[in-house]
Amino acid sequence: MAMDLSHILEATVPPGVEWAGIRRVRSVERGFSARDGAYDGARQSEEEGYLLEVLAGGMFGYAALARTELDAVRSAFGRALALARAASPLAVHAFGPETRPASTQSWESPRERHAGLGADFLCELATSLSAAMKISDRIVQTSCELSLRDLEIEIASTSGARLSQTLHLGFQSLGCVGREGNLVQRRTVNGVARIRQGGAELFSAGGLGLDAERAAREVLELLGAEDCPSMTGDLVLAPDQMHLQIHESVGHPCELDRILGDERNFAGSTFVKKSDIGSLRYGSELMNITFDPSLAGEAACYAFDDTGNPARKEYIIKDGILVRALGGLESQARSGLPGVANQRSDNWTRASIDRMANLNLEPGQDSFESIIGGIEKGVYMETNRSWSIDDYRNKFQFGCEYARLIEEGRITRILRNPNYRGISSSFWKSLFKVGDEASRLTLGAPNCGKGEPNQILFVGHASPVCAFRGVEIFGGKA
Repeated sequence: MAMDLSHILEATVPPGVEWAGIRRVRSVERGFSARDGAYDGARQSEEEGYLLEVLAGGMFGYAALARTELDAVRSAFGRALALARAASPLAVHAFGPETRPASTQSWESPRERHAGLGADFLCELATSLSAAMKISDRIVQTSCELSLRDLEIEIASTSGARLSQTLHLGFQSLGCVGREGNLVQRRTVNGVARIRQGGAELFSAGGLGLDAERAAREVLELLGAEDCPSMTGDLVLAPDQMHLQIHESVGHPCELDRILGDERNFAGSTFVKKSDIGSLRYGSELMNITFDPSLAGEAACYAFDDTGNPARKEYIIKDGILVRALGGLESQARSGLPGVANQRSDNWTRASIDRMANLNLEPGQDSFESIIGGIEKGVYMETNRSWSIDDYRNKFQFGCEYARLIEEGRITRILRNPNYRGISSSFWKSLFKVGDEASRLTLGAPNCGKGEPNQILFVGHASPVCAFRGVEIFGGKA
């Protein structure tokens, strides 16, 4: 198909452009859900289309179409060229062809099992997992959703780019609701963070069965638990809460287009300033955040972004200092600052913008047991339940599903309705323990939103268990 794109490009590019490219995107997705032990629904979607880009007068113009007849492509290129020329007098920056590299590469998500999974298997698995969580009359609702997505991306350009990659993604959601009188509690497995790359191995009935059993057991425990006390103390966060903490208080504020002001009227601004990059102490010396498109199985692994920029691991925060932002080649050109290969779009009808991809907290040296053992009084929390953060991505408040009290180096009572709040610019400075590789979990988010028109895209976050000193912790009713 890449050769076909090259031929189409050669036959249709209008005169007067500085650069032109075609990006082909094909997405195939299937999803199956069950509720209360019974089949609930199925969905399937398949779409394929082409985004045409031209550079003229220092500005990019775009047009999308679902056909490849040469007359239709020529007409679409003409529309893109007209848009670029119309925007050129209003440009805040004049771009050059170097913002679209002449890369050549082919890549595919690694999979342990290449064989496909039939609708009968996935429907039965979702139904059985939902039924397995109904271990008590006090569990009033159970749910399971399983989905798979194959995403193909091909790029050809007049600068010589010839790129293709295929991503294989799997998503699982397991949860149950318990009720006793007026008390209602919910327990999920890692919240909505269970999206990864891989094959049929992601849907192991044995492993998912253990997760379902745990969710059901713990929701019943929450019904008999005490409310989380209000205190200022040490906070230990499991990886499935750390993933959202990283996402909201590091990922979004460090997006370079947001730092340059692009998202202010929609998704908000950031407390990070352009002058902070290279000098801002974001967190303690134990804080090491990386953009890593190479961590096997993580949701946003890829060889290149949607501009064709080759992707590689880079430190965003090193020893607590912000060293670079999450900005693709266009934002790097505008700002003169270093960035990463993270200019991405959610489908073939959208231009690419700066997006998180795999954003990870690197492991430290402490085991989970040693972290807990060093705390006199604190709270250990798992799984996000609610979140709120201001337009500058600074002041935040998070609620979790499940917690345990830590007393004199031991995990003791189960707590329900745990919450904590803080300020990003000081919270990360209170990081005093980072778990080792054994405590790290690779998770993600399937539904990160950004841009106008809004684009919903998957990201990955891997983190170990982490401990923070002197955090405001409080309880509350569900």
